[in-house]
Amino acid sequence: MRPPPPLPTADMPVVVIAGRPNVGKSTLFNRLVGRRQALVADTPGVTRDRKEGVALVRGRYVRLIDTAGLEEAAPESLFGRMRFSSESAVREADLVLFCVDARAGITPADEHFAQWIRRQNRPVLLIANKSEGRLGAASAMEAYALGLGEPLALSAEHGEGVTDLMWEIADRLPAEPEHEAESQTEAEDDFAVEEGEEPPRPTGPLRVAIVGRPNAGKSTLMNALLGEERMITGPEAGLTRDSIAVTLKDGDDTFEIVDTAGLRKKARIDESLEKMSVSAAIEALKMAEVAVLVLDATLGVHEQDLQIARLIEREGRACVLALNKWDAVQDRTATRNAILDRLSISLAQMRGVPVVTFSALTGASIHKLLPAVRDAWTVWNARVPTGALNRWFEEMLERHQPPLVQGRRLKLRYITQVKSRPPTFVIFGTRAEQLPDDYKRYLVNGLRETFDLPGVPIRLQTRGTKNPYADS
Repeated sequence: MRPPPPLPTADMPVVVIAGRPNVGKSTLFNRLVGRRQALVADTPGVTRDRKEGVALVRGRYVRLIDTAGLEEAAPESLFGRMRFSSESAVREADLVLFCVDARAGITPADEHFAQWIRRQNRPVLLIANKSEGRLGAASAMEAYALGLGEPLALSAEHGEGVTDLMWEIADRLPAEPEHEAESQTEAEDDFAVEEGEEPPRPTGPLRVAIVGRPNAGKSTLMNALLGEERMITGPEAGLTRDSIAVTLKDGDDTFEIVDTAGLRKKARIDESLEKMSVSAAIEALKMAEVAVLVLDATLGVHEQDLQIARLIEREGRACVLALNKWDAVQDRTATRNAILDRLSISLAQMRGVPVVTFSALTGASIHKLLPAVRDAWTVWNARVPTGALNRWFEEMLERHQPPLVQGRRLKLRYITQVKSRPPTFVIFGTRAEQLPDDYKRYLVNGLRETFDLPGVPIRLQTRGTKNPYADS
């Protein structure tokens, strides 16, 4: 199994893929990073936000950035905001891969943006994509007219010419700094964890997924955390289509934060592209350690919010409830109590979930979110000593004895924690597998209150012991 690539870092050279819509930029991005990381569909404008990945080019890692298609549009429009994001990425690039569609030929849009890229004074490598077959290779030569040098003919979809492309990229990258190997060793030492250290610390980036319904303010929250207009935002619902991961350093901790597409009811999802977006969001949640569930505080808790929370619990992830647009709430005490009451009734299995109120648009109280994420991660990783756990278990049994099942009382002997992430406990005893659900809830609530495990899913399993005299 191939090890995962490192996270993008500031010392990696930046390679940006740019061009008009539907020339195969995301397909080329996936081909270079070696995995299906960006959404690909036969529809123009699938990519809206810049998506970053790491590609290994002749033994050297580069930050590869997939951008939205360059289109002429008013600055305040959606396509204008997408173009501004792509242009910002190009200005920061060490190398620009300018893509054209060899089968479609050179269009006026290609000529317009080729002139713009020449004015940016960035190194450019001209890519004639979709050049499979002899006809495509011949059509690729038309790209000479753009004045960006000799075009490199390839087919990202079929992998033709990609090896030559990687050699060309490596030849055009800035010289590798001599201290790079030393700095990498120091960075690895920073994440080392001493034995017996309490509380536990992440040995790598803490993976966070920002989830919620459409138009709850997830992308605005991401921009507020990063301090820049990294994500496309606006009044339109469903702007984010792909899951966008960004690395953020905060104090001694590194976070890998993923902004996801809004999750709607299955009955309302009918387009194949939206199904792909939802699948990417759910996959990001499964890979995360902590999920930040963003709610529009002015609208309260909807049934879809509860469905997303149940998905977080089912996947066993720590959760932080983020109440966005708090500055627009009139009666804050009543609103907070109403939300918490609804959660306590509908989500008893996540009782005590931490709540953070803020305004992503203004940045008010946004600094409270990452400390809450750290605390939730710590609880998610908690381990309870076996001695204290069984003393608590005996007290719970004395307070309320296990019920009768088929006229016979269950004999529960002891309990142990078998794993964390989330905290998982196993009860051993005679016919313990017949323990009713209401008694399990009684024990889970006791675990949560006694050992301070608020807001994280608690798994309680049972394992019966065999009676050696049952057969005789």
